[in-house]
Amino acid sequence: MDAFQIFLNTLSPSVLIIIFIGVLIGIIVGAIPGLNGAIGISLLLPMTFALEPQIGLLLLGGIYMGGMYGGSITAILLNVPGDVVAAPAAMEGYPLTKQGRAKEALYYSIFSSMFGGFIGVIILILFTPPLASFALKFGPAEMFFIALSGLVIIGALGGNLYKSAFAVLFGLFISTIGVDLIAGSERFTMGSADLRSGISVVPVVLGLFCLAEMFLNIGKKSNEVTTYKDQSIKRMTVIKDIVRQKFLVLKSSFIGTCIGLLPGVGTTLAVFMSYGEAKRVSKKRDQFEKGNTEGIIAAESANNATVGSSMVPLLALGVPGSPTTAIIAGALIIHGIILGPSLFVQRPDVAYTFLYGMLLTVVAMAIIGAVGIKYFSYILKVKMEYIVPTVLVFALFGAYSLRNSIFDVFIAIVLGIVGAIFKKIAVPLAPIIIGVVLGPLIETNLARSMVIAEARQLSLPHYMLSNPLAIFLLVMVAVLFVVVIKMRTKTE
Repeated sequence: MDAFQIFLNTLSPSVLIIIFIGVLIGIIVGAIPGLNGAIGISLLLPMTFALEPQIGLLLLGGIYMGGMYGGSITAILLNVPGDVVAAPAAMEGYPLTKQGRAKEALYYSIFSSMFGGFIGVIILILFTPPLASFALKFGPAEMFFIALSGLVIIGALGGNLYKSAFAVLFGLFISTIGVDLIAGSERFTMGSADLRSGISVVPVVLGLFCLAEMFLNIGKKSNEVTTYKDQSIKRMTVIKDIVRQKFLVLKSSFIGTCIGLLPGVGTTLAVFMSYGEAKRVSKKRDQFEKGNTEGIIAAESANNATVGSSMVPLLALGVPGSPTTAIIAGALIIHGIILGPSLFVQRPDVAYTFLYGMLLTVVAMAIIGAVGIKYFSYILKVKMEYIVPTVLVFALFGAYSLRNSIFDVFIAIVLGIVGAIFKKIAVPLAPIIIGVVLGPLIETNLARSMVIAEARQLSLPHYMLSNPLAIFLLVMVAVLFVVVIKMRTKTE
């Protein structure tokens, strides 16, 4: 079966229906606080056993693509990110909502996600084998420098420098709680068995963003929180504006693609790096966190661009790069499909149906998102006394569902109180999330580098700079650091 015939098969009504169902489920699951595409995929995984492998894979791929976008809906409308990757959308979209520009923010989110997702899938189709080989060149030293660059980006996010530094240190501290994965020793557990497994990023995000926002809104009337205005803004106006900012879209999608290739790094780093870079080069830097659409474009483009690139190591090498792709890998294995280079030879129908079908998931996401915006915006007409308890219930359920742990619910509540206090005293919350996400990456890869250096009887600097790629990444971190320092001195 040739590639063109496979492409025609993906246009059959049954396949298109499956794709639309998957994307719709992904958007709904992604919009619910605490849930994400990975949870949606795991819930629907048994359904794929009754389907043909390529059809079942497209159902899961649709959930993955839709889930990446879905989190931005509640982030923009209620300042309640469905997932951690939607935090930048909340930082820029919610201020627009308070200005009565909710539909505009939602249009920027869906169409930026569409462009980013399209670019990511095109790269998946054209460059799967070479990009997978490139991803394998990233060892512990290279991963350490990549994670370090994420910390440097915090300096570009703005706000008081000392408060930002405190926030990231607080996040790094949270990431150290639990059992050291390298040495096996307990840290800051205070004898609690629940803290031995550490604090997951999900209850942290739910506490700092969802619960904190709801705690602050308790007792407020709806008109004190948001303004609903039936805007007449046209979709084409937003699309033309995004196209005019094509370099921002391309750069953010490129960052999302590169970070998505790296196993274990995750989408969060890509989103915050793209957001920070957009702010660094923006001529409207002072408008960030006050409703700047450039921040939404950068974050959402990078967000959905990671979907395609994260599938590259899975399909080309059989190496899942994230929890979501690991679940998809499990579905393929159950169907008796061997992942890796032989996939494109032995089962080209599965491989190419999925590749072409992922393009259609982007189309489905754009259609559902653009049509649904009219109805999403009606959330703002709901009275705040109904919204607060509903969001609290979903947030607490999301915190519990991750590990079926009441302790995670307790952590989310505590951090919700902390987040509300931090908002009152203007301590930024985004650096805390970055610290929690990057802390384990920095620590684990530094420890692995030390072990490898000792085994090779090399000094740590000698080992970490023995690879040209590592040297390039270190120079990149240094240049980025200098640029951020200059940027801060100009604005302060």
